[in-house]
Amino acid sequence: MNVHDFTVKKPDGSDQKLADYAGGPILIVNTASKCGFTPQYKGLEELQRKYGEKGLTVLGFPCNQFGAQEPGDAAEIANFCSLNYDVSFPLMAKVEVNGDKAEPLYDHLKSAKPGLLGTKAIKWNFTKFLIDKNGKVVGRYAPTDKPESIEKDIQKLL
Repeated sequence: MNVHDFTVKKPDGSDQKLADYAGGPILIVNTASKCGFTPQYKGLEELQRKYGEKGLTVLGFPCNQFGAQEPGDAAEIANFCSLNYDVSFPLMAKVEVNGDKAEPLYDHLKSAKPGLLGTKAIKWNFTKFLIDKNGKVVGRYAPTDKPESIEKDIQKLL
């Protein structure tokens, strides 16, 4: 199984097949609007604008599991991202990334690329997973890893 085998929900509740993004790298990020790492939206958007035409897709998955830092509904989240960071990359429906109700995609990501010392749980907002054009998880990055620090890894996949 690979990332392209998953279907996730858009903010309006409709389905989004991740196979639609096959052929180019995907950067999957659990996001939050009220987090110390929220300014990373700027760097994520810069990556999308710089490499989107070459095939990169940044996908944001809002998550309220860490410090309740994403309390808004889909419209509030979209409005915040648009007004504050001019986000053009797709934001999906709000998800859980840990626990019994975790989004199945996140269970796959965590198993495919465990964190430090083999831990699988997502530690905080803005954990990033880099997926190659074939749907294989090739990188996991901590919330403290700024988007620009991932640029060289993205370039290798384009």
